Amino acid sequence: MVFSEPIFMFMFLPVTLLIYYAVPFRFKNAVLFFSGLLFYSWGEPVYVLIMVLSTLIDYIAGRVMDKCDANPTVRKSALIVSVVMNLTLLGIFKYSGLVVDSFNSVFNLSLRNPNLPLPVGISFFTFQSMSYTIDLYRKNISVQKSFVDFAAFVTMFPQIVAGPIVRYEDVSRELEIRKIDIDAISKGISVFICGLCKKVLIANSVGELWTTVKETDYYDLPATTAWLGIIAFTLQIYFDFSGYSDMAIGLGKMLGFNFPQNFDYPYNSKTVSEFWRRWHMTLGGWFKSYVYFPLGGSRNGKAKTIRNLLIVWFLTGLWHGASWNFVIWGVYYGILLILEKFVFASVIKNLPSIVTRIYTILAVIIGWVIFEIYSPAAELEFIGSLFGASGIFFNTTTLNILQNYSLILIIAAITSTGLPLKMWNRITENRNLDGLCLTGEAAGMAACIAYLVDASYNPFLYFNF
Repeated sequence: MVFSEPIFMFMFLPVTLLIYYAVPFRFKNAVLFFSGLLFYSWGEPVYVLIMVLSTLIDYIAGRVMDKCDANPTVRKSALIVSVVMNLTLLGIFKYSGLVVDSFNSVFNLSLRNPNLPLPVGISFFTFQSMSYTIDLYRKNISVQKSFVDFAAFVTMFPQIVAGPIVRYEDVSRELEIRKIDIDAISKGISVFICGLCKKVLIANSVGELWTTVKETDYYDLPATTAWLGIIAFTLQIYFDFSGYSDMAIGLGKMLGFNFPQNFDYPYNSKTVSEFWRRWHMTLGGWFKSYVYFPLGGSRNGKAKTIRNLLIVWFLTGLWHGASWNFVIWGVYYGILLILEKFVFASVIKNLPSIVTRIYTILAVIIGWVIFEIYSPAAELEFIGSLFGASGIFFNTTTLNILQNYSLILIIAAITSTGLPLKMWNRITENRNLDGLCLTGEAAGMAACIAYLVDASYNPFLYFNF
């Protein structure tokens, strides 16, 4: 996938925005639709058909539900077709390899793994599209009769590959009428540049450290090096994903849309429950609305609440990837949340804030080990290294890492708390520093472009989810 290719990105966005602003309002959704297809097909020329098929399925299902409003059986059938078809597409392209490999392992078979390339962002756009038919069936929204308008919602290029997950109800009114003015465009540019800086200047920088540590032998990995490596990944995945979300939200504002917030400084959390109210908020909201509540939520006693939490977190882990480490990661969080809710709630409530913050960040860091390292045996070996199993606490490699990465790790850690933004807001309160802000944004943009042009390391971690 080459969405991060600088030449394409920095040619595509200005040209698309210029066309979008130039055409009359009645053509703007068409521009969004076709630009979304172009953006996606740049890296996925064949699999853009999967996105179009998913869009068509849900659009037709919505029209059938609307025309047969008085027939509950037909409406339910249309919903079932929409959900089954979308989940089938997701299952075939994302999970068929995992199913085949698991069957081969359990039953000693030799079935051929199809090894289908994963359409980028398929988990995002299928969830977005399905939200429309589910909410329409619940009669929470009105039907969208224009295919172009509905397709613009699904294929809107800022967030089709890595979120945030935008439900139809979030933007239904803005698809019909929206305000595009200088203030919104200016705000959008600021948010976009902030996200770009988070992703390019911070996530990429600390990510290089984690890549180095991840490729070493965990058996004799010094404890300090292991901690520096997984802390780097903890910061990388936050700045990578939240940076992309900010870029999408900023581009949305430039187009006249207000996408939902996706992150709220999750590493400030005092419990794991709070962490998941702050991390990837749109995914958590999706599973809560369309899985947890329909299962009964917490309304039917402790046993069923525990069952519902485990189902949701099993699916949350599986959503992230076709590998058992993601399922283990999801179940890990499900168990932690159950323990917090039913076993340790009163204990956590009475502990000092500093203690609960340390507990939470340690739990999250261990979670990232499970998330990032695919082999359970390697995960255990790495966790052992964190706690000194190798018998080595530091070596010359550790010293080199500290010398090369200490500054960026400190900057990233402080920035992840939101403290610099709070200080900036306090400084600028009741002061007009527009010129300074513009200078800072221009410098940040220039630094990002220079990095992207010269650097070979520029992953987007969530593109393949």
